[in-house]
Amino acid sequence: MHKIFASSFASIYPLYVAKVERKGRSAADVDTVVRWLTGYDEPGLTAAIESGVDLQTFLEEAPLPNPRASLITGVVCGVRVEEIDDPLMQKLRYMDKLVDELARGKKLDSILR
Repeated sequence: MHKIFASSFASIYPLYVAKVERKGRSAADVDTVVRWLTGYDEPGLTAAIESGVDLQTFLEEAPLPNPRASLITGVVCGVRVEEIDDPLMQKLRYMDKLVDELARGKKLDSILR
């Protein structure tokens, strides 16, 4: 297992927020795309941040992973997300890709496929 999965979601979340805020987007936008991908509701997402749950647990215990996530395509960290073999890594890269699209100014309707 890749060491990134031992990182807490709470340590990654502010990096996502900072990335999109530099481009004029909001933490609420990050919450929207993460909730769309994982099925966490707002209290569940807040609880995950406050509890310090690791990324692996956050992704594996997502209440309702979005079946449309497979429509997410493109490159993150030099790798096409649709070609990632490890399902857990693919979920993480899907989340990264959604945040990247927010930061690039893409409309939420388009991001949420």
